Amino acid sequence: MLEKKESKLEKSILIGVISPQVSEEIVTEHLDELEFLTYTAGGEVLKRFTQRVQTPNPKTHIGSGKMNEIEDYINQEEITTVIFDDELSAAQQRNIEKQFKCKILDRTGLILDIFAQRAKTSYARTQVELAQYEYLLPRLTGLWTHLERQRGGIGMRGPGETEIETDRRIVRDRISLLKKKLAKIDRQMETQRGNRGALVRVALVGYTNVGKSTLMNVISKSKVFAENKLFATLDTTVRKVVIGNLPFLLSDTVGFIRKLPTQLVESFKSTLDEVREADLLVHVVDISHPNFEDHIEAVNKVLEEIDSAKKPTLLVFNKIDQYVSEQIEEDDLVTIRTSKHFSIEEWKKTWFQRLGDNVIFISALKKENLEEFRTVLYKMVREIHISRFPYNNFLYPEIPQ
Repeated sequence: MLEKKESKLEKSILIGVISPQVSEEIVTEHLDELEFLTYTAGGEVLKRFTQRVQTPNPKTHIGSGKMNEIEDYINQEEITTVIFDDELSAAQQRNIEKQFKCKILDRTGLILDIFAQRAKTSYARTQVELAQYEYLLPRLTGLWTHLERQRGGIGMRGPGETEIETDRRIVRDRISLLKKKLAKIDRQMETQRGNRGALVRVALVGYTNVGKSTLMNVISKSKVFAENKLFATLDTTVRKVVIGNLPFLLSDTVGFIRKLPTQLVESFKSTLDEVREADLLVHVVDISHPNFEDHIEAVNKVLEEIDSAKKPTLLVFNKIDQYVSEQIEEDDLVTIRTSKHFSIEEWKKTWFQRLGDNVIFISALKKENLEEFRTVLYKMVREIHISRFPYNNFLYPEIPQ
């Protein structure tokens, strides 16, 4: 397991690489998100470092000159944690740790650490622990000392077996045990889903921190934990919701993010099964975020990975109360007008128009346009319900009463 964070904020720096494939603008945006992740994990970012390279250095990911510059800053400011935006190989991580002599994390390790902090239930903790061990296995070194010895003693260590081989065997045994435990829980959860009957299933999906849990609380009048941090909730929450007289099941799922670690996608298979088995997806988007279109693309990519991209989807643009477009002065003849200058009304006339009734703009926190949202959601759920039970048509009017 990754080590627990101290109560005070850890002094951290971020490192990103600009390459022919990744522009400076994109790297800046990724580092913005990485800083929010660091804050969520309990860190304080003192400085960012970027380097323009053709290809990452196979030994240290960045060049030796930049390594020396960063090392001087680490010693000067007493930095405790260095975080890379890209995933590091085991060899790169060892080489960097050897020179910097402090904790080295990559984006995947940081996300896993946040998940470890946020996991509340036994199931979530098991999922996260499995993801952590699968991430750590190739990174074990001879200096690995904090793994608890679960095997050892006379006759248990093979002839000539080294400490690192023993550690790897311990981790593999633990991974095997956790997978069996998850498989058992998955079967139980599958049975639970099967016992829900034929009610229409609606799943809230979206990028992390877009307001899914807040919307869940408003619609279902329940109390799902919501906070302005990334991955505020990991466990899927399912509530029975009634609009008009039409009942359906609504589930709140874990938030997606760019470069979502493959270990987490696999470990959270059962949680993502709520999305796979849903009849309707409500894709929540934070329209106040300057890069919300990239977030939509990132979520759609994960949905494709879990074979859920073609499901009926209602696109919900949340946080309209926080949306602010950049203004251009009337006498400004230099600035080129782009989408960042659009008002919400102008956005509605772009590609959103093609979605027709399957797009809506709300503020879950301020409860703006929620009645319109309920009406649209009711119509989409009703359509699925009636296709399943045609003889119930007369029970549910086209507009909720």
